[in-house]
Amino acid sequence: MTILMILLAIFGGAMLSVQAAINGQLGSKLGVLKTAFLTFSVGALITALLIFFFEPKYAVTLLDVPKWQLLGALCGVPYIVIMVIAVQRIGTAVATVAVIFGQLTMSMLIDNFGWLGNNAIPFSMYRLSAIICLGIALYFIYSSNKNVERLSDKNH
Repeated sequence: MTILMILLAIFGGAMLSVQAAINGQLGSKLGVLKTAFLTFSVGALITALLIFFFEPKYAVTLLDVPKWQLLGALCGVPYIVIMVIAVQRIGTAVATVAVIFGQLTMSMLIDNFGWLGNNAIPFSMYRLSAIICLGIALYFIYSSNKNVERLSDKNH
C-alpha cells in the first residue's frame, strides 16, 4: 500500500507540472487571475461531482471541524497564482523544483515539530541531505536556463 501511495503522489506531482505548464501559457494569453479563477472553478465543479457521486457520509460537517483547518483551502490560491506568473518567466522546470524545494522544507518543519496536528517525525541528516540535494538540483536547473538564454542572446 505504501508503494501505491508513493506512486499516486508521484503522479499527482506530475499532474501539477502539467497544470503549471498549461496555466503558464493560458495566463500569458488570458491573464493570471482569470487563469487562477478558471483552475479553481473547474476544480470545484469536478470535486462537487465527485463528492455527490462517490463521497461517503461523515458524521462531521465543515461546520464541526476546527475553523483553522478550513484555512488549508486558501493555501492553493497563492500556489496557482505564483505558478502562472513564474512559469512564464523562469520555465516549468525551475518553477516546479522551486515549489518542491519549498514544499520539502516546510513539510520537514511540520513533521519535525508536529505542527498542524500531525505526528512528529524528527529531523535527521538524511532529511538535511535531501534538502541540500534538491537545492543543488534547483541551482543546476536554473543555471541551465541561464546558459540557454545566453546562447539565445548570442544567436540574435
